[in-house]
Amino acid sequence: MSIELWRSQIDSIDNELLRLLNTRASLAIKVGESKLSVGMSLSDQGREREVLERLCETNTGPLDAQAVLRLFRRIICESRRVEARELEGSGG
Repeated sequence: MSIELWRSQIDSIDNELLRLLNTRASLAIKVGESKLSVGMSLSDQGREREVLERLCETNTGPLDAQAVLRLFRRIICESRRVEARELEGSGG
């Protein structure tokens, strides 16, 4: 397979990752709205720990556990940031 074909596949995957990350962020906003409506805290360390543990357990590589943790901690952090921004902007 040529480098150009591999790069084309990577570009396609990057586009799909972006779509999925935006979908995830939209869902995080909905979760945040639901939490606020019942007086819950937006941050749930237990849930975040469960997500990270599940991802590390199901990871088949070649990314190692530390890479998975770094990536998903960043994704969670950015989801929280977008969630807070959106909820603040909506008067929530």
